[in-house]
Amino acid sequence: MEVQHQKGDLLLIPSAVQLGAGLAVGLIGGVLSGLFGVGGGIVLIPLLHLGLGLNQHQAQGVTLAALLLPNGLPAMIQYRRSGVPFRVDLVWALILAFLPGIWIGAHTANRIPEVPLRWAFVGLLILLAIRTFLQKPDEPFARPADLNTPIWVPGLVIGLAGGFFAGLFGLGGGVVMIPLLGLWLRLPQHQAQMTSLAVLLLPIGLPGLWVYAHQQPYFPWFVLGGLALGFLLGTYFGARLAIRVSGPHLRKLFAGLMVLLAGMMLW
Repeated sequence: MEVQHQKGDLLLIPSAVQLGAGLAVGLIGGVLSGLFGVGGGIVLIPLLHLGLGLNQHQAQGVTLAALLLPNGLPAMIQYRRSGVPFRVDLVWALILAFLPGIWIGAHTANRIPEVPLRWAFVGLLILLAIRTFLQKPDEPFARPADLNTPIWVPGLVIGLAGGFFAGLFGLGGGVVMIPLLGLWLRLPQHQAQMTSLAVLLLPIGLPGLWVYAHQQPYFPWFVLGGLALGFLLGTYFGARLAIRVSGPHLRKLFAGLMVLLAGMMLW
């Protein structure tokens, strides 16, 4: 009943208004994505839910659709210009496991009622805030030991976890992969964020989007169009800001954002 009610409300909004609202939400989410190296879903889902009345499943499907565009490319260029190191083999390991993970996660999400799914999303935000806040200070990046460490096994495990939670909660996967890259492979914050953005360059959200679009009675395509454009612009400016902030301060800001968004979703 809730899905049908929200479907009707959204259909009453003119397409141009939906497009503009999606653009505004995309800009905000893009700036925060470039700043923290995440896919933007942790910001977009609360804004789409509270601002446009999309239910949890619809909001998650829209944010996964945003992953079909190379939104992280402007941010990656900024990181590379700043000398942050990069491992292509780690990115491919993450991608290979991310694809089946996101398909499994999306199927799981569509079998969970909206309210329990929203509570689980809030719980994830709180756990990420605690974990990020307690993380140890960054070590200097580009250490030879980090660049020569075998990464296929941890890369596949982290990619599978990131993909599953991306499909389950409609996230880009960065909110899960970034803390795990720091914990398991000891990647500093900036390096972990750039690695996460590199994974999102390919249309890895397609399996999850297909599941959400086929299992929901209405999908807000006009909102998606504006959101994709705003997100692409926002990530560029967010990344320019990120390289001017130290790793420890960036982590504290990220943890504070998680707590704020959890409070929004609870409210």
